[in-house]
Amino acid sequence: MGENKFKIVFAGGGTGGHIYPGLAVCDALYKKARENGFELEIYWIGSSSGMDRTIVEKNLVSLGGSVNAFYGISCGKLRRYFSLKNFIDLFKILFGYFQSVHFLKKIKCDFLFSKGGFVSVPPCRAAALLKIPYVTHECDFTPGLATRLNAGKAKNILLTYKDTSGYLKESLRSKCIVTGNPVRPVFYEDLQEKGLEFLSIKKGHAKPVLLVLGGSLGARQINTLVLENLDWLKEHFIVVHQTGASFAEENKAVMASGDESYKPYAFIYSEMPGVIMASDVVLSRSGANSLWECLVCRKPMVLVPLCGSGSRGDQVDNARYVESKGACITLVGKDADSEHLRNSLSLMLSEEKRKSFSASCENLSRGEKPAFKIAELILEYKK
Repeated sequence: MGENKFKIVFAGGGTGGHIYPGLAVCDALYKKARENGFELEIYWIGSSSGMDRTIVEKNLVSLGGSVNAFYGISCGKLRRYFSLKNFIDLFKILFGYFQSVHFLKKIKCDFLFSKGGFVSVPPCRAAALLKIPYVTHECDFTPGLATRLNAGKAKNILLTYKDTSGYLKESLRSKCIVTGNPVRPVFYEDLQEKGLEFLSIKKGHAKPVLLVLGGSLGARQINTLVLENLDWLKEHFIVVHQTGASFAEENKAVMASGDESYKPYAFIYSEMPGVIMASDVVLSRSGANSLWECLVCRKPMVLVPLCGSGSRGDQVDNARYVESKGACITLVGKDADSEHLRNSLSLMLSEEKRKSFSASCENLSRGEKPAFKIAELILEYKK
């Protein structure tokens, strides 16, 4: 490969959580390329179904990349329980592997970056076969199955949290590098005033702002807790509630009942960074990316992690670890009820207590920009 050209393949997808952090790294790489005067070509291998192609191509174009950067592969999920789908998906994974070999030979890349998730396994196996160096990044506190499968042949295993290395084989720990979790550059800008303006909240408001997040689809458990305690919440907070589209459709009367103390939104799009910065407390699930965004913005959190049969337990692990560092309060299982919610949020009414949580958030995120740290690590492989 020419000295002034560097070709990188990104692998990952299936959910936005395995795409957006990678796009943050793409942004950092493009900036590094412009600063250092070399040509950068970025390609992406993701799922051939779902929204992967739309998300990647739209964002790579806005960053300066190529509209032809995406290659879709067949992929399956390795479930940790008995299911006939496991048998079918093995063939999908095998086909995705041969597709990945074909695409990597066609691209002739210098390096592969895996953001994890089940979509990343075939490309990483193909890269190992073709002797293409790669690193894999784990955003959760406990490594998922894809990371465990990708780690063996990886040049390095990039971790969000230092203590995560203890969950990997001892022989792999020397390859671990703690980078944090990459988030979009906009989260490092001061957008508090824009957030307050979007929410129509006056600066110097009397009550703290509580931002309720349940993901783009909403979280029924969190939405139910909010409705059960809405009068109490409105008495003590200005409640900004991202409900999710299905809740908004089912509860039109609630959506129309907004006042100065209750501001419901079906979904908050590009304004979300400013809204987080304008909030004083966040009530949320504990998915890796939204959690790190709140840490970067130094926001005290009350977390209600997804648990049970619908999860491998990663959100509980994320929340418990962040709680152990003094950055949040976690409500799990029987504790995720109205009484514990009110007790937890009552603590957050103290400005002094909020400052303590904020300081812990800053200690965890270390004030660094993980996307740039990862970009620098990748560029060490530039020939």
